[in-house]
Amino acid sequence: MIDYPQEIILKDNLIFDSHAHYDDLKFDGIRDELLTLMNKSGVSDIITCSVDKDSSVNSLKIAEKFDFVYAAVGIHPENITENSRVCDIIPLTKHKKCVAIGEIGLDYYWNSQNKAEQIRFFEEQIILAKKLDLPVIVHDREAHADTLEILIKHKPKGVVHCFSGSVEMANELLKIGMYIGIGGVVTFKNSKKLPDVVKILPQDKMLIETDCPYLAPEPFRGKLCHSGFIALTAEKIAEIRNDTKENILKITRENAANLFGV
Repeated sequence: MIDYPQEIILKDNLIFDSHAHYDDLKFDGIRDELLTLMNKSGVSDIITCSVDKDSSVNSLKIAEKFDFVYAAVGIHPENITENSRVCDIIPLTKHKKCVAIGEIGLDYYWNSQNKAEQIRFFEEQIILAKKLDLPVIVHDREAHADTLEILIKHKPKGVVHCFSGSVEMANELLKIGMYIGIGGVVTFKNSKKLPDVVKILPQDKMLIETDCPYLAPEPFRGKLCHSGFIALTAEKIAEIRNDTKENILKITRENAANLFGV
């Protein structure tokens, strides 16, 4: 059963989910029905992100099937194996629905033993993105210093998704033109730093996302997340910024369209 409460249904298609994972096994059996329902209930565009070569292939297949879905291809730091090769995703970047390299980056929460390897894959994929003039979608978990250093070094265009850093880090990223992705975590009661980041973001550098099937916003925390729930995240952001939900959705939709060229 798909959880699609009335309060998240929008009259106009204003939601651009800049970071989702619709190839995830949690969507098996409901994927097509859910994507169709969302497009009728307020979701205009989705970037479905990948974690390795197979995930990238599957993301592109989903994007082929649904006009409003686009794909990012890449190798996630948690998914680096002895068989991982950045060159394996290069042919996939030629697909007409590939709009970014991602999800890439550093994760020292799950594995801090292979930092050098993570950094190598991160930099290789940034260099590839710059060569192809594609944005990057960056994962940063408990690796703020190294992530920032690498992004300042290479200065790609792109977004640090599900941002968990400080106001100071956000300001450094903004200096090099990066976007900041805000997800359902901003609605959590234990979200301390993120509201302060939301307050200082320039209007033209903020994206909104789900990271679904995870991180559903309150009051649906812990449930299967999907792009429709962005309406609730937008409400919280609007509250923090003294704005309206509709304007937050409008500007983040415009920002995402500009970044990803769709």
